[in-house]
Amino acid sequence: MTADVDDASSSTRGPEQEPSSKKPLFAMRGVNKSFGPVHVLHDVDLEVNAGEVVALVGDNGAGKSTLVKCITGIYTADSGLFFSDGLPVHIRGPRDAAALGIEVVYQDLALCDNLDVVQNMFLGREQQKYGLLAEIAMERLARETLRSLNVRTVKTVHQRVSGLSGGQRQTVAIAKAVLWNSRVVMLDEPTAALGVAQTAQVLQLVRDLAGKNLGVVIISHNMNDVFEVADRIACLYLGRMAAVVDAQSSSREQVVELITTGRSGNLGLHGNERIQI
Repeated sequence: MTADVDDASSSTRGPEQEPSSKKPLFAMRGVNKSFGPVHVLHDVDLEVNAGEVVALVGDNGAGKSTLVKCITGIYTADSGLFFSDGLPVHIRGPRDAAALGIEVVYQDLALCDNLDVVQNMFLGREQQKYGLLAEIAMERLARETLRSLNVRTVKTVHQRVSGLSGGQRQTVAIAKAVLWNSRVVMLDEPTAALGVAQTAQVLQLVRDLAGKNLGVVIISHNMNDVFEVADRIACLYLGRMAAVVDAQSSSREQVVELITTGRSGNLGLHGNERIQI
């Protein structure tokens, strides 16, 4: 299945294109998701532009994981619109998201310890030639991808992942995500459980991804990391997008207030938009 542009005859289709004159790589408008009686996402808007890092932040239970899974096709949104380059698209499953160039690196990395770097990067997408694995071609592409990301910590692509450090493993997982002509890369807690030096390496890699004109979404609880790499910060509060703020002109205190109360001064949710608990 591929990600389709909405048919012009569809009664539920969105507008011909994203109304803004600036076309983000990816955007979602008014997305809702419920599980039975529990309404998890409420009319959520989000957009990701080329060459920028968007941090998605929120307290536990704010809906971050559900939002990511709707974008990547693991969950199907109940309502709302999705856009790619300003054109409306459907995301009905992970293959649709992959066809749009959306890749995600989850916190558990989904790497196999008993396989080497090349085998992990091509796991499930192995290249073949004459019915055999194209090992030389895969090794070449793996090396080129790591080189393009300025990765110097992984000394050999033939090393088993079990022998890599936490930072090296994260690097391999990110390289795997960008290997497939990705346009939007989503990173779930990429620096969790990493030391200071390894965290710095991964954060530099995040900025390098944006420097390659990709759109990057980083999901993190670490405010230091968020303000280190993010251009914009999207603050979720109980399933609603409280605000999307510019990282350079915002403070940690403002962001913490937005994700814990849904409001900071004139920013955030107002009136009946706020959920009473």
